[in-house]
Amino acid sequence: MKALWKALCAAAMVGITAFSVHAEDKSITVGTMSWEDLTPITGITKKVLEDAGYTVKVVPFSEWGIAYAALSKGDIQILASQTDYVAQDYWDKNKKRLEKISPVSHGLYQAIAVPNYVTIDSIDQLNANADKFGGKIVGIEPGSGLMRDAANAVKQYDLKLQLVEGSTAAMTAALKSAIDRKEWVAVTVWEPSWMMQKYPVKFLKDPKSVFPPPQSYYWIGKKGFSADYPHAREVIASVYVPLADITAINGAVSDGKTMDEAIKDWTTSHADLLKRWENIKSE
Repeated sequence: MKALWKALCAAAMVGITAFSVHAEDKSITVGTMSWEDLTPITGITKKVLEDAGYTVKVVPFSEWGIAYAALSKGDIQILASQTDYVAQDYWDKNKKRLEKISPVSHGLYQAIAVPNYVTIDSIDQLNANADKFGGKIVGIEPGSGLMRDAANAVKQYDLKLQLVEGSTAAMTAALKSAIDRKEWVAVTVWEPSWMMQKYPVKFLKDPKSVFPPPQSYYWIGKKGFSADYPHAREVIASVYVPLADITAINGAVSDGKTMDEAIKDWTTSHADLLKRWENIKSE
């Protein structure tokens, strides 16, 4: 009788295991910030997941708070984010409902920059030259980690320049216009960015270390994602996109391609690499 009971339990466990593996959903909703560093990461990972048999829906966001709220509620299932610094506040607030899946890139650095011909090299020299900069630092979208850090820099260095909120497009236009005229301009910018390749700009030194050191990008998910999607988790964890590749993709976009075209070109030219990423055992 005991032998029969053990056999029945073993069969039941096999059935449960088989069912749980079989039951992995093949549809995944991915969130992304509509920014030039995160969009390529999302697009490349989407391609790899689709090659592995998943249907992937991408939902764009413009603010970290909204994206993290959507992830915590389950409206999206995964999101690429820099949890250590850029979005640390949002991660700390929501991490009990979330999980880290895997690192996907590294090296993001963002701070205040000026054209190379500007004869200052440090943030603490801005005040003495405020008039030359028109009394302002040209920023990007409010709610971004860069703008939060820039606002902190204004406070910590007691800067007399106004940090102007706006958009990446407006900041880029202001930078280009100033360089064309050899005028002084201070902007908030980041690496990876095609702007750092196209325009002769330099980051100002940050002696107070207000801006974070180079940061990593992680795929994060709604808590339980790895358990519910064990195979998808392995596929996602295989993806790693070097910073230089992200910059190159955005360089192609700045030269006239759409983001989808630039990502497709990258995935096509790296087909052998994608095959290695996708070489995950199916249970």
